[in-house]
Amino acid sequence: MPFQKVNPRVNFPELEQKVLEFWNKNKIFEKSIESKDKSKTFSFYDGPPFATGTPHYGNLLAGIIKDVIPRYKTMQGYRVERVWGWDTHGLPIENIVEQELNFKSRLQVEEYGIDKFNEKCKSKVLAYADEWQKIVEQTGRWVDMNNAYLTMDFNYMESVWWVFKTLWEKDLIYKGHKVMPYCPRCSTGLSAFEVGQPGAYQDKHDKAITVKFKSVDEKNTYFLAWTTTPWTLPGNLALTVGKNIEYIQVEKDGTFYILAKDRLESYQDVLGGAKVIKSMKGSTLVGKKYEPIFDYYKGASKAFEIIAGDFVTTEDGTGIVHTAPAFGEEDYKVCKENGIDFFMPVNDLGQFDIDVPDYAGKSVIEFETNKQIIKDLGAKVLRVEDITHSYPHCWRCDTPLIYKALDSWFVAETKIKEKLLKENHDIHWLPKKVGTGRFTNLLETAPDWNISRNRFWGTPLPVWYCDSCAKYHVFGSRDELESKAHKTSGKKLDFTDLHLHNLQKIDVLCDCGSIAKITGEVLDCWFESGSMPYGQIHYPFENKEKLDLTFPADFIAEGIDQTRGWFHSLLVLSVGLFDKPSYKNVIVNGIVLAENGQKMSKHLGNYEDPVVLMKKHGADALRYYLMGSPAVKAEDLRFSEKGVDEVVKKVEMTLWNSYSFFAMYASLDGFEPTGQLKPSNLLDKWLLSITNDLISKVTVSLDKYDISLAVRLLSDYVDELSNWYIRRSRKRFWKSENDTDKVSAYETLYFALTTYTKLLAPFMPFVADEIYDGLVKQVDKHAPESVHLADWPVADKKLIDKKLDEEMARTREIVNVGLSLRAAAGIKVRQPLASIFYAGERIGDDFEQIICEEVNVKSCEILKQVQDDTNVKLDTNITPELAAEGVARDFVRSVQDARKKAGFEVENRVTLAWHTEDKVVEAALINFETFIAKETLATKISHEKGEYEYTDEVKLAGQTVWFGISRK
Repeated sequence: MPFQKVNPRVNFPELEQKVLEFWNKNKIFEKSIESKDKSKTFSFYDGPPFATGTPHYGNLLAGIIKDVIPRYKTMQGYRVERVWGWDTHGLPIENIVEQELNFKSRLQVEEYGIDKFNEKCKSKVLAYADEWQKIVEQTGRWVDMNNAYLTMDFNYMESVWWVFKTLWEKDLIYKGHKVMPYCPRCSTGLSAFEVGQPGAYQDKHDKAITVKFKSVDEKNTYFLAWTTTPWTLPGNLALTVGKNIEYIQVEKDGTFYILAKDRLESYQDVLGGAKVIKSMKGSTLVGKKYEPIFDYYKGASKAFEIIAGDFVTTEDGTGIVHTAPAFGEEDYKVCKENGIDFFMPVNDLGQFDIDVPDYAGKSVIEFETNKQIIKDLGAKVLRVEDITHSYPHCWRCDTPLIYKALDSWFVAETKIKEKLLKENHDIHWLPKKVGTGRFTNLLETAPDWNISRNRFWGTPLPVWYCDSCAKYHVFGSRDELESKAHKTSGKKLDFTDLHLHNLQKIDVLCDCGSIAKITGEVLDCWFESGSMPYGQIHYPFENKEKLDLTFPADFIAEGIDQTRGWFHSLLVLSVGLFDKPSYKNVIVNGIVLAENGQKMSKHLGNYEDPVVLMKKHGADALRYYLMGSPAVKAEDLRFSEKGVDEVVKKVEMTLWNSYSFFAMYASLDGFEPTGQLKPSNLLDKWLLSITNDLISKVTVSLDKYDISLAVRLLSDYVDELSNWYIRRSRKRFWKSENDTDKVSAYETLYFALTTYTKLLAPFMPFVADEIYDGLVKQVDKHAPESVHLADWPVADKKLIDKKLDEEMARTREIVNVGLSLRAAAGIKVRQPLASIFYAGERIGDDFEQIICEEVNVKSCEILKQVQDDTNVKLDTNITPELAAEGVARDFVRSVQDARKKAGFEVENRVTLAWHTEDKVVEAALINFETFIAKETLATKISHEKGEYEYTDEVKLAGQTVWFGISRK
């Protein structure tokens, strides 16, 4: 007997654990790769996460997407290698160590020792790796974590050096000055991506002041400029106006002030009653000189004059902008364009240096520093205001950022902008709007990419500089460095560790005969992660053939926040290196929020821990819920545990009950499938049609990477399978007198269930494999040992009958309306009615028979006159004959319930005895005795009082009927 009965009361989390053990014991994941030829490779890149905490729902969402597509492609016959990676360098790790050591500044790290600091960083990078592996495995994701690449490994770092040098040789890397968001706590600049992190902008309370800059050309005249950052005033070198803005000179109490005409009204508190002397265009002010408010900058060649800039507005302030080229991106640009000097009075710790002796050593982000500067300016301040404004903070340490000009290394992204845009056009994005909108806008507006950080734990820039001849030496490998290293006698050099603390010991002998030293910066970790196509396989030092097979990647997936991060860095580096993108297809997921729309927070306790939730509902349900959500199309998802529970009830249990139903009857009848599908029954033809149509549609949707559409199709189908086909066909399995029809039902349902299991496998890998085991491996011992090693179904288009599908859909619609009309009239379904009427063309007899049985009417009629847009009507008049049949049907339902309660199996034959004192009910039951016997599997029925024991009773038509059942 090939099939075994299945326990309908399944515990899905326990089932998943059993399947997981089966996968591990039999190395099913490994076999799914090894069994496929390398020539048919489908390549996938996995972006490396930091192991600085346990995975959250956002990580799991992206990870499940990364599992669904590779499982699908594997079943299509592709070899899909999936290797995990860890992001091990950068500020997240450094911050953990600094907090542990209670370090507050870069200086403390240097005093402690960069070598010891980096060793501590190395010890922290994989603190949560084991937890990640357990949780990722629990979700059902297949990925090789045992051979994961680490960005701190020598091979990976050497490949990153190769990337850097190749771009250098292509003239795509340069050193320059750039004003950037800068964290004085971390002593490093931040990228636009980092400043754009959620929560980076916070409300900050500050003092805004309007400062009087005294004109050199006109007596007792002052230019007014407004600033929310008084600490930048020691760096003031210019004032900027708008050429076409109208400015006015006003007089009050014998003093003259110049500001934009449109801003005078907002200064009525200090300039109320001032007399307008004259007006002028901003262009007439350009070139005028003013006295510096501080005397820190000496010997200026060109400074302290009025210049013009397009960024000046009259929305706030005075319409004249205080301009400090060291502390503002627009300030730096406009000063450079106008030849204004450059002066940097703030060090890497965010403190004034010795060039500003009055404030030397004071932090510019301290409120007291601003307060002291305002006090020292005294009468040079016209007005002081308290303001609260949205201000950027470091997303790692929460320190307020400053904007500061830095010496940095850049990838000349603007040089290849047109190529980036062209290549992006050919990438398939899902959703498309991310690629054509958000990502395209980023590429169009992105400045050159700052890739250097003044930190310690990272891949050092492979650049040595000779002060004597001002020459840079750039290395693309360890061998190149070793060949140029200055090897003094007795000094042992280590070329096996490319971290900064080791490379600082290695000098390079310059052609001029002098010694070059490493410049000392480390690479932005996004440069490292963008190098993963090469770093993970140590290209170009080995695996050149592998890169040819896997580059560009067929598929990648990450969150919407990675448009500025990983998606960007991958594309810029690959276009810079090879003039082509590093990925062909990308799915962008959205953000998973708490159910109330807040950010998920352990502190707030506003979400169920993923591990706990999976132990309660199972990973399959979580996977399916996430894959069917808007989050797979870059939309936000308000996570709901109820949604996961609904998947269990409406999809997983519906499928399991269908499987259990089939297995139970197939085991009773000893059914053995032949695979021969020759249906004559309308329902069988319809199920074969929609099943093959499902294969076609799910395949098309997954080929387009539209995961949520595939989930919707699978959900709709399992409802049709269970609540229409099986429910309509139930009697054919257990009491059909037509053996041919019963076999056809078995063959059809077997085909549908095994096909659906394969289609479901990428989404619900656990339950799909369990059902596959019970349906396929029980029958064919030579079949693949797992559904994930089986072939993806191919649709038989000859079996797809669109007309049949449409007619069945119309039939179901008429049935649904008919049942709604019954409910509105308060007539239960077991009560037969005479007729149902429907509008339009008559459908076939088989369909009308289905309508009659479902709505429980005797006939279907055409509705000749349609009124009030009602296309279906019901004859609700109940004749005595119909009432009698209703009594019999109610009695059958009660007997069936008693059978289940008494523990009878579906195949058990019984003896049924009943008695009632009511003659009308008695007549009805006697009249329909044959019908009752057939429905309840009763071989003998007695209605003589006292002949048998009565164990149950029921009210029929308001009258009591006593009855009892016993084994035959």
